[in-house]
Amino acid sequence: MTGWSLGLRTVSDGSLQQLAQNGVLYSHSNSFVPRKGSKTSLSSYREKEKFLPSILRFLVRKQVGMLILAAFALLAFLTAFWMVNKEDASRSSELDFKEWFENSTYHLSALLPRKVMVCDEHNAQLPPPHALAMIQTKDSSAFPDPCRNFAFPPPPPGDRRRIGPRPCPVCYVPVEQAIARMPRVPSVSPGLQHLTYFHEQIPMKTEPHRGSAFGGYPSLVERNASFDIKESMTVHCGFVQGCRPGDRTGFDIDAADLKEMEQFHDVIVASAIFGNYDVIQQPKNWGKTTREKVPFYMFVDEETEASLKNSSLLDSRNRVGLWRIILVRNVPYSDARRNGKVPKLLLHRLFPNVRYSIWIDGKLQLIVDPYQILERFLWRQNATFAISRHYRRFDVFEEAEANKAAGKYDNVSIDHQIDFYKKEGLTAYSEAKLPITSDVPEGCVIIKEHIPITNLFTCLWFNEVDRFTSRDQLSFSTVRDKLMAKVSWNVNMFLDCERRNFVIQAYHRDLLEQRAHMTVVRSHAHPPPAFVRDSSSSKPPVRRPPKRGKGERKSNSRRHRKVGSGSKGSSTTF
Repeated sequence: MTGWSLGLRTVSDGSLQQLAQNGVLYSHSNSFVPRKGSKTSLSSYREKEKFLPSILRFLVRKQVGMLILAAFALLAFLTAFWMVNKEDASRSSELDFKEWFENSTYHLSALLPRKVMVCDEHNAQLPPPHALAMIQTKDSSAFPDPCRNFAFPPPPPGDRRRIGPRPCPVCYVPVEQAIARMPRVPSVSPGLQHLTYFHEQIPMKTEPHRGSAFGGYPSLVERNASFDIKESMTVHCGFVQGCRPGDRTGFDIDAADLKEMEQFHDVIVASAIFGNYDVIQQPKNWGKTTREKVPFYMFVDEETEASLKNSSLLDSRNRVGLWRIILVRNVPYSDARRNGKVPKLLLHRLFPNVRYSIWIDGKLQLIVDPYQILERFLWRQNATFAISRHYRRFDVFEEAEANKAAGKYDNVSIDHQIDFYKKEGLTAYSEAKLPITSDVPEGCVIIKEHIPITNLFTCLWFNEVDRFTSRDQLSFSTVRDKLMAKVSWNVNMFLDCERRNFVIQAYHRDLLEQRAHMTVVRSHAHPPPAFVRDSSSSKPPVRRPPKRGKGERKSNSRRHRKVGSGSKGSSTTF
């Protein structure tokens, strides 16, 4: 049977009819090739029989056989690759031509078949009944509610010496009562019940966008699919190169620390300092139960750990005061601030058996008991995720311009991210979005219950930070609104002045060192004048205060709230 007839068998009847209509096939009578006589066939067969051995000897002599075998192997590989990527090609055809062209600009590594596996989520389990009874000793109904008649006071009068945001009063219940109000069972996760994660030993970049091997380079199709809430979902969520976060996945942690982090805890407090960027602030005003039950974890890189050792702050138990130091090696990013987003947004992966977490940035000092914070912003509000809104800006477009003006990130990348969100439907904030009160969070404090829907939210938020800029305020509202459009879930965005009530904001290390250096320079440049008594006069000289120029403030004016001053005074302005 000829090669043409074999080709016809692989084509469907509809395709044959279509080819006939296009004039490719001849009529039925003309489609047959006249058969040659038997003598001619026999003679040609003998000629081929003599000719084949000479061809084989020629191929062996010229070493062409290996090239033919290699060609057949390449053909088989390309056929297998086409079968594996047939589904992806059909999906990309749904995009418009420009978007399809951009997403089809594959790197050479994309020609290799991807081996993607799935990692199960370790949902936090409730402790044994006797352990829970040790924490919740009394029923919450046995306590009077001290916050029942609490009314938010009016803002204080303007004070030119105290500009910028300030803390406002917040009513907390006593620590014992807050512990009694802790829910005995996890909250319901709307829509999503089971969350798993992608695992790929050698992540490959298949699209020309930012991202990292640590994040797994999710494609645009995979990104869009991750916002479609289902009962069971698998998403990218960092740590792609392994199923045990911190174990040879990038962001590597010692085995002893990993074992400690896998223990069950009702509540943890976590923070991070990378690049020796901040000074560790010690929490205060915490009760006996907090000391015994709530661990404080501080993630640091090798540069920060070396600084702690040189300053003799790190003790033999690997602690600095109340904080247990967790050393991270092989950080995934060159930017220290971007490395800090890993524990900030992926605490549920680092602590698989934790019910509630409070994240605070490294520059903050916690001055209210964690149980009281959880009761005030989660349990009392029936919320599972809480974050403060920005004290001044409510609109993402304004936040982007402020980041560009302050040099927080390069302008081209910020513009690219905002333009991308605009094409997806991002609009400026207005009253039409109520009851949503803001599109811009402050972001330095995150209060969270670890359930599937909140874990998914922070996973997808991290993916945006990994894909675009590290300015997480720009991507927050996009992820939030996409999830809220699918399920009945909301974020408690409380006032920024309430956040400033339970944390004190210090300066970054570089600014503190700069201020200390300027103080030393000024003291040497302008030494205090020596007091000389005039012998010709019996009266002591009158010392007049120096004149101040326009806009110069008195030396004793206090614009910033000092660390360790409790809840009094004003807070730091940035």
